[in-house]
Amino acid sequence: MEESITQDIITNDRDKVLDQLMDKYGNSILHLAYSYVGNREIAEDLTQEIFVKCYQKLDQYQKRSSLKSWLWRIAINHCKDYLKSWHYKHIIISDEQAKRTSSRERVVEHEVIQKYEDEQLVHTVMGLPDTYREVLYLYYFEELTIKEISNLINVNQNTIKTRLKKAKEILKDRLEGKAWSV
Repeated sequence: MEESITQDIITNDRDKVLDQLMDKYGNSILHLAYSYVGNREIAEDLTQEIFVKCYQKLDQYQKRSSLKSWLWRIAINHCKDYLKSWHYKHIIISDEQAKRTSSRERVVEHEVIQKYEDEQLVHTVMGLPDTYREVLYLYYFEELTIKEISNLINVNQNTIKTRLKKAKEILKDRLEGKAWSV
C-alpha cells in the first residue's frame, strides 16, 4: 500500500494520499498522540492537526525514509510542540475527564480485575517522563525496532536501549508500590 501512496504523491493526488494515510495510520497516530497527552479528546484534535500538517507538507516528502517514519516524525514533533505550548501549560484537565471509562451493566470478576490492572499500567506509564514514555510506546505498542526509534526521534540506539531499561525498572518499582523519583 505504501508504494501506492508514494505513486499518488508523485502524481500529485494529495486528497487520495491523505485518505489512504488516514485509513492506514489514523488509529496508530491517535494512539501515539494519546501516549503523549493522556486525553482522548486532545489526542483526537492533535491527530487531525497532524494529518493537516502532513497534507500541507506532502511535497516535502523525499523518500529518504519510509512514509510511515516520515508521518511518525511529524506526529512526534507535533505532540512535543503541543506539550511545550502555552495552551497545554495553562489548561487544567480534570481528573474526571482523564479517567472516563466505558460502562457495562455486568462484568465478570476476571474482566474487572484485568481492567483495573490495565488502567494501573496505563496510569503508571502515563506518569513516566516523556523520554521514557515515548520509547516504551514506540517499542511495545508500535512495535518499532531500536534502530527505527533511534532514527525517528534522533537519539543514539544505545540511549534508546538505556531508556527502555530504565523505563521498565521504574514501571516495575512503581507497580510494586515503591516510590521512584525521576
